[in-house]
Order: sequence, then structure tokens, then C-alpha cells
Amino acid sequence: MLLEAKNIKFGYNKSRLILNGVNFGIDYGERVALIGPSGCGKSTLSQILAGYLKPQAGEVLFDSKPLPRKEFCPVQMVYQHPEKAVNPRWKLRSTLAEAWTPDAEFLDDMGIAPEWLDRYPAELSGGEMQRFCVARALAPQTKFIIADEMSTMLDVITQAQIWELMLRQIQQRNIGLLAVTHSMELAERVCTRIVRFEELT
Repeated sequence: MLLEAKNIKFGYNKSRLILNGVNFGIDYGERVALIGPSGCGKSTLSQILAGYLKPQAGEVLFDSKPLPRKEFCPVQMVYQHPEKAVNPRWKLRSTLAEAWTPDAEFLDDMGIAPEWLDRYPAELSGGEMQRFCVARALAPQTKFIIADEMSTMLDVITQAQIWELMLRQIQQRNIGLLAVTHSMELAERVCTRIVRFEELT
């Protein structure tokens, strides 16, 4: 199993657990949709799986070992709001260099114009920023991507373009994918397996 949650428990207060004994796993190259209504805890579970939140009980395993706490984790997240995932005071070239330095061919394949790298996040549209965040997440070290409502705020055409670009990369590299969404249509189009959040809690 590539990424696995084992008996995960988590709550923001002592009286109510959002996650109560979650067991969940995704294998190499598998594309899984996690479906559920807004506010149910999907994003909380995603942040635990990516190592951003520590569970109150249980553990997250990556390739049967504790999730690495390295400078660049092999599990990467792409958020709903790309502008919140970057430092607004840094030009995009510096932000990208923190993760890796892709060549011109990769940037072109992702639909990223070279001149974007010398701009600040506020100078790009939402769709352009999301392309950039997907490209940054697809560093050579990445083995698993969590897309948390990645395309919800984008128009239909831009949604389709960004998903097509990312799916091509993850299929070529056998990267695992967890697509967190409330859209059954997207889940059926993008993923090979669908899990309902209520089945985990």
C-alpha cells in the first residue's frame, strides 16, 4: 500500500471527533475520489494524510513506513485556493525553486508561460495559479498527490484542462491520487475508485 491511514482519530474539541478510527488506503497508481458534503471532514483527513495535521490517535504510513518528515514530502497537496498555498511576496520562480526546477518542456506541457515565473501570485489568474501549483506539486520526489477540491473555483473549460494535464503526468509516473470532492460527476470522470466519507467514520 502506498499511502495508508490506520485507526486515525481527530477532533477540534474533546467532545466531538471528526475522525473516529479511520482506516483507509490507496495503492501505487490508484486514483481514488473521496466524496462527501462540505464541512464533513474531508479536508481534515487530507491534511493528516499529507502530514500537515497530527492525529490524536493512529498513524499515517507511506510505503508501509511512517510518513517522511523531510524538506520535501513525497505526498503533496493541491488546494482549492492556489493563492493561499504560496507566499504572495515571492515571485513564482522562487516559490517553484523550493520544490524543484522543471525544464522548459515540462512547463510548456503544463501550459505555463515562461514569463509567469517572474511575476507575483497576484499577477496571475486563478486558473494560471492552479496550473503553477499543480506543476510545483509534480516534483520528481512526488509519489502521491492529494487534490482537495482543486478545480471547484474554476470555470468548466479550465477545470478540464488542468485535470487533463495532471492526469497525464500521474499516469506516466504511476503516482497515486486522492481527489477530494463533493462532485460525483468529477469523481466518475477522473478516478478509478470512489469512497464516500461516511463509510470511513
